[in-house]
Formats: sequence, C-alpha cells, structure tokens
Amino acid sequence: MTQPNMPQDMQELIRQAAEVQQALQQAQQELLSTTVTGTAGGGLVTVVMTGGAEITDLQIKPEAVDADDVETLQDLILAAYRDAHNKAGELAQEKIGPLTGGAMPQEAPGGQQPAPGEIPFGGII
Repeated sequence: MTQPNMPQDMQELIRQAAEVQQALQQAQQELLSTTVTGTAGGGLVTVVMTGGAEITDLQIKPEAVDADDVETLQDLILAAYRDAHNKAGELAQEKIGPLTGGAMPQEAPGGQQPAPGEIPFGGII
C-alpha cells in the first residue's frame, strides 16, 4: 500500500486507522452477540436483549398479572426494558468507547439524538 511521495508518517496513520476500524468491527460483533438482562418489580418482569438492543426474551411471572391493574404490569415491562437497554448502552460504551477515545456517536439514524440511557446507533449496530 506504499504510495510514491507519501510521507512515512502518513502511511503509519493509515495503518493505525485500519487497525482501529477492524477493532471497532470486532467490538460491534461482540456487542451484538452478547446478551444483557433487565428486571423490574424484584424479578416479576425480565427482559433479555442483545447488546444491539434486540429483545430476545420477555418473561412475566404470573403474580405480576392483575386484570384490575394492567397499568402496573405495563410500567414493570417498561422498567425492565429500560434496565436492559441501559445495560446494553453501558456494554456498548465499555466495548466501543475505548476504541473511539471514549467518544460514542451522538446521533442516531435520522439525525435524532439518543435519549438518556439509549445506546447510540438507534439500538442497531
């Protein structure tokens, strides 16, 4: 990949950039294959998702279901999802942050800013 007239330090910079890109791709693959678990209500509701925020399992214990109080169950599901989603975001920061100097992409697809605890990339890596 040596180009005539290209300074040696530029070649080194290109080599380093290629290494970082490969490490980022590997970290993203690891993130997608890792699962996190979020819970709410002392384990009444459990959400399992990949590090890329894809829900793979949802468990609701029977004692969480009350036909006269659907709102509480809805709140528990949302809380468990948020717990898992926050853990996925922390995992993304742990795996990708060091490769980007601690910086994570600040815009989700479509130019939207991620919500607090939301992993950048709109949950898809």
